[in-house]
Amino acid sequence: MWEELRPLGRDSSSGGYRRFAWTGADADCRAWFRAQAEARGLAYELDRNGNQWAWLGATSYRDVAPGGAVATGSHLDSVPDGGAFDGPLGVVSSFAALDELRGRGAQFTKPLAIVNFGDEEGARFGLACVGSRLATGALTREAAHRLRDGDGTTLPQAMERAGHDPEAIGPDPERLATLGAFVELHVEQGRALALHDEGAGAPVGIASAIWPHGRWRFDFRGEANHAGTTRLEDRRDPMLSYAATVLAAREQARLAGALATFGKVSVEPNGVNAIPSLVRGWLDARAAAQDTLDTVIAGIERAAAERAARDGVDLDIVRESFTPIVEFGHALRDELGAILGKGSDRPVPVLGTGAGHDAGILSATVPTAMLFVRNPTGVSHSPAETATEDDCTAGVTALADVLEGLACR
Repeated sequence: MWEELRPLGRDSSSGGYRRFAWTGADADCRAWFRAQAEARGLAYELDRNGNQWAWLGATSYRDVAPGGAVATGSHLDSVPDGGAFDGPLGVVSSFAALDELRGRGAQFTKPLAIVNFGDEEGARFGLACVGSRLATGALTREAAHRLRDGDGTTLPQAMERAGHDPEAIGPDPERLATLGAFVELHVEQGRALALHDEGAGAPVGIASAIWPHGRWRFDFRGEANHAGTTRLEDRRDPMLSYAATVLAAREQARLAGALATFGKVSVEPNGVNAIPSLVRGWLDARAAAQDTLDTVIAGIERAAAERAARDGVDLDIVRESFTPIVEFGHALRDELGAILGKGSDRPVPVLGTGAGHDAGILSATVPTAMLFVRNPTGVSHSPAETATEDDCTAGVTALADVLEGLACR
């Protein structure tokens, strides 16, 4: 499976992946998912929001009683030039775990669903977890229809070109009500597992919580002018305000023990010999606690406003997305710990994460849990992202054990 999926959407120049929502690469990944489902005799289903489902023990969610099914899966899309593991490892492992359980002769007493959530990374339209947000109602159809990519293409236009009805999108409470548990396996995006127990390491861990996080857009508006003729003291240069804000974000995050990153910027008119008229930067900020994040954002906004006033630059700040802290339910989390810790005198590592996931979005309406597979370098959202074959196999075994405990009782 891994070898079949590996070349889809891979850029030959960077070695990274460009699997953006409702593009050709996305369609190839979706076709791969459907083929995997049908090869295993699973009932394939595409929901109103473009999320893909593969059912064992049911032909669709309509066959399932409320809370009667167990689901697993992740996503197949990527960030720009992302790695091979973020998202796909969870989907591949879900199919592999089913194969493992069939090999064990496990008898399912509950329907099992494997899911590929669409547009988790938000690389094209700027909002993460679009598929799961739509399903839960966290994103309205009206707000989704206003999303645009960098070329001005709206989400409805992109969906329609890919053969999906954009008018059908919206909350899917009946489907989600059938899920008694959702477990997402994901490569760890950090090195906590590699450093667990003073560096002894652990191949698999359980998520405790997802940090509160969000994205803010900073628009610095100055005055375009000639770079070779305009005196420094006569300039209204928004690039200076932006640069100072980037440094301020780093300092605020350092002082608070949080994370703040300006990773995307656009400049107008974007000429080498022109002072910009507009610099637009996107801030990603995360912290372990809400009050810490609030303090960091307030500090960054204050620094941006002070520098913009000094430079004679106008400033607008827009919060484009936000996800509050997600504390995974202790009952399901403890059940996973008991299943995976059976027969061992060492507890399974439990760790928090600063990365958002579909499981975090679903947690508002469905009991959810996450498993992490060790990442030896901690690098993610990069072609250098990796995990060893032994650790991936351990992840599949752990997921199979969990699904057996939840769906085969």
